[in-house]
Amino acid sequence: MRPLFHPALEDIKPEAILYALSDPERVAIYAKLAGASGSGTCSALADLGDRVIPKSSLSNHFKVLRESGLIMSERQGVEMRNQTRCTELDERFPGLIKAILTAYGQLPGQPKTD
Repeated sequence: MRPLFHPALEDIKPEAILYALSDPERVAIYAKLAGASGSGTCSALADLGDRVIPKSSLSNHFKVLRESGLIMSERQGVEMRNQTRCTELDERFPGLIKAILTAYGQLPGQPKTD
């Protein structure tokens, strides 16, 4: 298996984060991951409430999130465990992630807006 690409913190660009979080499904996945103590498996994050994301789409969403630097992924047997890099990202880009999640109404603990 190929190793997974994770950019170093200093290589993460704000435009990559903005692109990754420009898709409402990726924002929902990231918010769900951030709300789940910052860690979860791909399959556990496929259900977004009103719909389930197909595996092929889910894989692509995680790839975009990982390559933008928003998450770290690690293979554990047949599962892929993902965790957010919220703390690191907030040190590099203070308030950016919170502002994006707030704008989408996806901040963990925030009432959802439709």
